[in-house]
Amino acid sequence: MAEDKYNLKNPAVKRILQEVKEMQSNPSDDFMSLPLEENIFEWQFAIRGPRDTEFEGGIYHGRIQLPAEYPFKPPSFMLLTPNGRFETQTKICLSISNHHPEHWQPSWSVRTALVALIAFMPTSPNGALGSLDYKKEERRALAIKSREASPKFGTPERQKLIDEIHEYMLSKAPPVPQLSQSDTPEEQPTKSEEDTAQASAQNGDVSPASEGLPDPLVGERVVEEHQEVAANASPPPARVRAATEIHSSNQVQQRREARVQRVADDRLFTWAAVGLTIAIVVLLLKKFMKASGHGAVFMDGS
Repeated sequence: MAEDKYNLKNPAVKRILQEVKEMQSNPSDDFMSLPLEENIFEWQFAIRGPRDTEFEGGIYHGRIQLPAEYPFKPPSFMLLTPNGRFETQTKICLSISNHHPEHWQPSWSVRTALVALIAFMPTSPNGALGSLDYKKEERRALAIKSREASPKFGTPERQKLIDEIHEYMLSKAPPVPQLSQSDTPEEQPTKSEEDTAQASAQNGDVSPASEGLPDPLVGERVVEEHQEVAANASPPPARVRAATEIHSSNQVQQRREARVQRVADDRLFTWAAVGLTIAIVVLLLKKFMKASGHGAVFMDGS
């Protein structure tokens, strides 16, 4: 990467280089994103369709544009792979994007944004501007098709990075689940789908770059809804491992306390046995001395 082109003291450059290093050292099977070699403010990414949805198995590419003021101002996002949920080559309007700078937090990162984007994939658009509401079987077909080849976009440099990311995602991809007969447009939504539909019904998920912003009052609810989705999501592997380690640590501690209690009981029994032995010896000694004394008196008297 041409780091010598940038001022390494610049907060945006320092933050971006830090995120690049973190993305490479701690990769995920669910997404991958890297900046262009000649422009670290433009990233290419790919996300995996969320499990147990019609997007499962799909590989969806997109572009992230970071502002010069990053991380104090939010990035913009664009999908490049047809998916049936978001329009392609259109800036996505979410609480994590530049459409809602009032919601952006500098502690968020490219990784945070990609996790949030995956969570928004299966939510219902409910007629939001720029959103798509394809049938489930159509989305499933697009998910399968998305694996065949990476989308064509931009310069040769961009295309090279897109192809490399696609190959990485394919290497981590599980088999695509087959369409089930129940996976039809008339299928009744599950409770989780109803909850996520209510969460996204008001947030104006996407809109073309040329359209106006959603109702500000609706935007204020987006962060809360996104937090609810994150709270209900399955815990990431790190949290699962941490919970397992705590459980194992508690078991070890309980076994250690049991051993200490057994040692204490053994010591108490030992000291009791020693005390009883000493008492018996003393009693026998007294009887012996008493018997010896009587014997001596008898001999003197004779």
